Amino acid sequence: MIQGERIRLRPLQAADIDTLHSWANDPAYEGEYNNFGLTRDKHLQGRFEANGCLESSRGMLAIETLTGELAGTISYRTARYGPNEGSIHYALGINLASVQRGKGYGSEAQKLLADYLFKTYPIMRVEAATDVTNIAEQRALTRAGFTREVIVRKAQWRGGEWHDIVIYSKLRGE
Repeated sequence: MIQGERIRLRPLQAADIDTLHSWANDPAYEGEYNNFGLTRDKHLQGRFEANGCLESSRGMLAIETLTGELAGTISYRTARYGPNEGSIHYALGINLASVQRGKGYGSEAQKLLADYLFKTYPIMRVEAATDVTNIAEQRALTRAGFTREVIVRKAQWRGGEWHDIVIYSKLRGE
């Protein structure tokens, strides 16, 4: 468990899986920026049963309020900009229940997970990408200590059209 001031990050529990499956097909949970038109049925069940959705190369943690309420999830996956092991970094993804947005949970979760990844793995970089129009997420990443880097044009197909995304990063020591 990774404890913060307002939230904690913890491994998923069996009780979370049904909730996350119900949220996965709910447009309010997916929101404008995470709805890729996918219909998912029990998409986490096999991963949860195999390894609790936790591996060194990818994983998902629950974001829980300090009162024990499931607020959403944060995920990580390895990515790289070169073929060698030294080029590995982690990319983050986050999804909060609509009633939990705007409370600072997202920026705290991203800061906590980035700090944990730097302490655990010999990486130099953690990054996150979001739609160029997702101003709330850009503010959250900035509050979490990430730096805006670059716009990647027409990189994401969503809602029947191509979208530009912006990449933010946090480097070891920042």
